[in-house]
Amino acid sequence: MVEKVVEDMSYRMVFGCKDDRFHFRPIISEVMELVGAFNVGDYVPFLATFDIQGLVRRMKATNRKFDEFLERLIEEHLRDAKDKQTQFIVSDFIDVMLSLMEEDSMKEVKFGKDNIKAIILDVLAAAMDTSVNVVNWALPELLRHPKFMKTVQDELREVVGMDRMVEETDLPKLNYLNMVIKETMRLHPVAPFLVPHESVEDCTINGYFIPKKSRLLVNVWTIGRDPNVWSMDAEEFNPDRFIDVDIDIHGRDFQLIPFGSGRRKCPGMHLGLVMVQLVLAQLLQCFNWELPDGMSPCDLDMKEKFALTMSRASHLNSIPSYRLNVPNS
Repeated sequence: MVEKVVEDMSYRMVFGCKDDRFHFRPIISEVMELVGAFNVGDYVPFLATFDIQGLVRRMKATNRKFDEFLERLIEEHLRDAKDKQTQFIVSDFIDVMLSLMEEDSMKEVKFGKDNIKAIILDVLAAAMDTSVNVVNWALPELLRHPKFMKTVQDELREVVGMDRMVEETDLPKLNYLNMVIKETMRLHPVAPFLVPHESVEDCTINGYFIPKKSRLLVNVWTIGRDPNVWSMDAEEFNPDRFIDVDIDIHGRDFQLIPFGSGRRKCPGMHLGLVMVQLVLAQLLQCFNWELPDGMSPCDLDMKEKFALTMSRASHLNSIPSYRLNVPNS
């Protein structure tokens, strides 16, 4: 259900509405799995030519599917624009990029269909899996720690009330909710190794010599669980650790950099945070949550699934009961 609502939000931003003819979610999941897969050819280069794991074949097949979908969408938008006497009426993200393509038609550097397709893939891949994973880790952690669940629900009751649903304008006032999200991203970073970097020149950092063109992976999963940084309870979920502590998640403080830092940090950071905050806030404000069949919080499966993004190995199965004072719509 969380995947579906985030998918619908992403479709509305990019395409203007949900188009049932196109199902990008399975393709995005396949892309994330393939990009994060262990590839023998990365470590034994002469084997890369043989594609012994079939990863390249799967990547090409996925690329063809995605390209066919996007080609049809772009052509439809172009056809609609012609029907409007070649005047672009901006209604969604694709229309905006098509208008840029028209403006750049006389420039030396062209902005064409391939650029639009690449940007759409980046936006959908970055928006769907990442936002879903944060919510899918936060809710079970709160179920495992009822006192933190009560604290964040009490905050929602005091700040927003129970006579209306929480809205985007309420989010800056929900301090404890933001602490819960920070703690979730500390323990369960969406991208445990961030985006790979490459050194452009020889350099020495903290006594370590890094040759030019080295591939660098920043292990934020380990940083977030380092007892030298977070004290001896670093493995425990505890949002209270952020009370009266000015630790930022936007890249300023290196002990917590789920979005990276500097010029290469996530460009969709602010949008992603708003999506996560709003979805999680509404789930916690509108519903009480219980585990099924007398299941103990200690029995919750918190195993991780191996991929580019760190998702739960199994879906959360829990029972909601409505708690607002307004009719359930």
